Amino acid sequence: MKDMAAAKAQANRGKFADPAVTAKGEARARVALSNPQTLWFNTGTLCNIECANCYIESSPTNDALVYITADEVRDYLDQLEARDWRVREIAFTGGEPFMNPQMIDMTDAALARGYDVLILTNAMRPMMRKTMQEGLNRLNAEYPGKLTLRVSVDHHDPALHDAERGEGSFARTLEGMEWLRDNGFRMAIAGRSVFADSDAESRAGYAAFFAEHGFDIDAADPGMTVLFPEMDERIDVPEITTACWGILNKSPDAVMCSSSRMVVKRKGADKPAVLACTLLPYSPEFELGTTLAEAEGDVALNHPHCAKFCVLGGASCSA
Repeated sequence: MKDMAAAKAQANRGKFADPAVTAKGEARARVALSNPQTLWFNTGTLCNIECANCYIESSPTNDALVYITADEVRDYLDQLEARDWRVREIAFTGGEPFMNPQMIDMTDAALARGYDVLILTNAMRPMMRKTMQEGLNRLNAEYPGKLTLRVSVDHHDPALHDAERGEGSFARTLEGMEWLRDNGFRMAIAGRSVFADSDAESRAGYAAFFAEHGFDIDAADPGMTVLFPEMDERIDVPEITTACWGILNKSPDAVMCSSSRMVVKRKGADKPAVLACTLLPYSPEFELGTTLAEAEGDVALNHPHCAKFCVLGGASCSA
């Protein structure tokens, strides 16, 4: 751990310390919440597996973010209406969301108010429990076309997927995906671009995988087959200044924190907190308060992920 921390400090020495200016003294870019589209809920960091490169360090023992409850979710749905955030999507991530015993109740609460719902899952044993299957089938029948499950398939090659997630993980995820297919669920895929494949090669490989198993997923659509860049805070990345928008020909409205916020519940906390970014659950400078009203302020892009993942990588967690 000390070696990793030292490497990170060396790679980005002097950077990201000041939310107002960069290490070179230039004005740091900020992003306003201009068009809220997605409200995320982290259901808890507990997971049935432990991946080699999990950005949130989920595992069977990590409960740094505890289970959020359905009543807490309903409170934020009330706040959405009170604040007139015209979001279209409620999204759930973890950990593994189906570890949370109130997952079906939380999903129901969001669907009942007319939102599209996105659930990120590994489609393994927690999702395959009878109570979860029954609940999912009921919700998919009651709210047709409103529920999407984005399944983590790090690579279409089983060996490469298992190298990240553990031996046998691919087969268990495939079993869950086949159940979702056979029961008429809308599926998407989350993969990784860390492997040596080009984007075109990756998408061709996923297309062949989908065709082989009869999965109705568009490999060419980046919203349905999402290829996330690796998020390593130790890699030296440039800081994003106000001048970068013009240089890169990119609008701050295209960055994820312009359109989303995430609610988490920290272990020992009395209330959930609202974060600026789904990728930075442990960075206190991205915690905006406990209410959506407090979370309406703009966000300074003072973290390596802001540059590598969002601005330069162009990635988004939403559907």
